[in-house]
This record gives sequence, C-alpha cells and structure tokens, in this order.
Amino acid sequence: MAKGRVSIVVERCKACGFCVEFCPSHVLALSSAFNSKGYHPPHVVHPEKCSGCDLCGMYCPDFAICATKTDTAKKAVSSKDISAKAVSAKEGEK
Repeated sequence: MAKGRVSIVVERCKACGFCVEFCPSHVLALSSAFNSKGYHPPHVVHPEKCSGCDLCGMYCPDFAICATKTDTAKKAVSSKDISAKAVSAKEGEK
C-alpha cells in the first residue's frame, strides 16, 4: 500500500528530470506526452511505492511536483505513537 501521493502540475514542468532521478522509490518516469510548452513532464509509474518523502518536490526547480503522506500512513504512525506512549505510561506506574 502506498504511504504517499504524488501531485504534478504538468504545465509548470520543463522536463529537467530531477524528480525522476532523485526519487528513492523509482515512482516516476518522464512521459512520452507533451505539455503545452513542448516538454515531457513526469508521470507516476509505481504509485504503490511512493513513501511521501517529497524529495521530488524539494529538487524541482519549478515547483511542479510534490509528494504528501497519505492519511492511512499518518494514522498508522499516530496509532504506533499512541501505543508506545501507553506502554511507557504503564511501565512508569510500576
């Protein structure tokens, strides 16, 4: 299951390829389609692998892409934090 989601603003992209190169999960590839400027923007090829790290967005010089954590990933982290705090609190009572 994907832990993140990639959003792309196709018309801002100039196809530098930084997002594709720096994605640690290999989620992106440059498209064969053109945007209105004549560039090949990226598209998501493996959405299930996205971790939501946003390295693609950090490297994009045109702010054409970003990744966000999905709600299910946030909930999973929150429930782990709550469980860990509950265990710590019980141990503190002893």
